[in-house]
Amino acid sequence: MTSPPPAPDAETDPAAEADAPAADADAGAPAAEADADAGTAAPGTAGGARSRAPRVALAAALLCGAVGAALALVAAGQTWSESSAAFAQGTVPVSAEGSDVTGLPSALALVGLAALVAVFAVRRLGRYLVAGLLTVCGGAVMAAALLGADDTGPLTEQAAKTSGLTDSGIGAVDVTAWPYVSAAGGALLLVAGLLALRYGRTWPSMSGSARYERTPLRQRATRAQRVDPDRPEDLWKALDRGEDPTHGTA
Repeated sequence: MTSPPPAPDAETDPAAEADAPAADADAGAPAAEADADAGTAAPGTAGGARSRAPRVALAAALLCGAVGAALALVAAGQTWSESSAAFAQGTVPVSAEGSDVTGLPSALALVGLAALVAVFAVRRLGRYLVAGLLTVCGGAVMAAALLGADDTGPLTEQAAKTSGLTDSGIGAVDVTAWPYVSAAGGALLLVAGLLALRYGRTWPSMSGSARYERTPLRQRATRAQRVDPDRPEDLWKALDRGEDPTHGTA
């Protein structure tokens, strides 16, 4: 009797070797597809973020500019520092408001607010110039408010008026939080200016909108040709518009 042939070894079986690469290819296909999907999704996500950035910056600039100007204007009418002056064997309290210390924060806040509105009325180089003015106004409001917090001159003048003595001294000075509120308003104006410098070129402009453009002459001529001479109301409307109702009706 002849013994049966030995079973083929898996290491030397050609069929097994042929199936192994196919299995590896099938296993690698989902990974390759996942990598391809990740590669195509990343640029789309980045593009969507870039397209939303100008709109977010526009909203942030408007909010920061309006709130910053409001803070600087409100703080100008509040008490910035308090002290006491000697008067008739005693002391009398004296105080100084922001407008007494310096008028720069409120004035610059108004200029900055006007510049923020003007950003949408100009285009190209003019927009950069106006945005730069807004940035400078914000930084100047901050500097003026911080310097005014340490200014004791208005308190000394108030003490002299109260006591009637030109060399009347003052006691310890208490600085309130309002100078720093004004400085915070300047910081918000500064942020609005920086956003306008960075993203202002992509923001809409009133000068580029048809809503603010004058009617072209060709469109006026077309409108004049549509006047019906047999309708008196059309004739009157044409006269109200400054048009010649008889033009093109011969």
